[in-house]
Amino acid sequence: MKYSISISRILVGVLFIFSGLIKANDPLGLSYKMQEFFEVWNFHLFDHFTLAFSVIMIVFEIVAGVAILLGWRMKLFSWLFLLLIIFFTFLTGYAYLSGKVKECGCFGNCIPLTSGESFTKDLVLLALIFFLFINKDKIKPLFTSVPSLVLLFFAIIASFSLQWFVLRHLPIIDCMPYQKGVNIPVQMKPPVGSIPDSTVISFVYNKDGKEIEFTADKFPKDFDSTYKFVKRYDKLIRKGNAEASIKDFNLITIEGTDSTDAILAQKGYKLFMFVKEMDNTSPEWNKEFNVIFTFAKSKHIPVYFITANADEVKAYVDKNNLGADITIFKCDATAIKTAARVNPTLYLLRQGVIMDKWAGADFDKAIIDLNSLREQ
Repeated sequence: MKYSISISRILVGVLFIFSGLIKANDPLGLSYKMQEFFEVWNFHLFDHFTLAFSVIMIVFEIVAGVAILLGWRMKLFSWLFLLLIIFFTFLTGYAYLSGKVKECGCFGNCIPLTSGESFTKDLVLLALIFFLFINKDKIKPLFTSVPSLVLLFFAIIASFSLQWFVLRHLPIIDCMPYQKGVNIPVQMKPPVGSIPDSTVISFVYNKDGKEIEFTADKFPKDFDSTYKFVKRYDKLIRKGNAEASIKDFNLITIEGTDSTDAILAQKGYKLFMFVKEMDNTSPEWNKEFNVIFTFAKSKHIPVYFITANADEVKAYVDKNNLGADITIFKCDATAIKTAARVNPTLYLLRQGVIMDKWAGADFDKAIIDLNSLREQ
């Protein structure tokens, strides 16, 4: 029994710390996943608080993992662990059984799990945590209170510090589709050898007050004018895997022209400035960006702003007299959230390949790197 408790405690503690650290690498990813759940449940009131919820949950997950490894205050933390895993199991179970959420975001984008895999994981964890809960009195702390509190304090500081860093800069480990070295046009296509969805055309008709559904090759033998058409749709028979890594990445001019293929096919270097929102026309990164723009112009490197809020960006461009040299493209907001975890994020591309990227707080590094590029 002693060994079973120790092994269970190590498994649960390490898994919670590991899960928390992966999420801490990209707290915005968990925030967006929370918004997805709230949207399904129509809890839009909480949309503005999801980042705070995300940061706090990640800190608690890491600290709880450290606490159970230390065996500190097990009467308290065994209850907290049990309540937390019941909550997680409910979320993953809902995602799996309802089919409304494809992934729960348990391990972020670095280790994507299907809703079914996440639900299975949480069921196993629920069994382990319940076992620890009923044996909590047999778990003895590794250290006295003072060393345990010191370790927990450092775990809290480290958890908050890591999240502050990646929210200001970029995730330390980039697990998104827009990684350095990625060829965007290639990733916008389904993988070679992938299988598309298999569908069949289905019809729905109303006859004598009842809806009758059938496929194109199985029309009722008595089909006549008494059948009233309701709808037609493509019914999924078999789910394929022909899904591109990069989706909804379209560069639309303010006038409404789709320029995606033309821009990505341009030879040489180009700069993509991803902007989610712009509260004013003199942001804190404005000085550094003006230097970047000057270098880019001198080296004949085109600069493009990509945003879902074209009016805000246009106001900035006009105020800073950049309209003659910078093109603004509208893009899907979700695609921008995926491409740019920090607002703003600057990409350097060569043709369609991502060569480097910098958060607004790192534009000083971008200046050095861009200055070293040859004129094109």
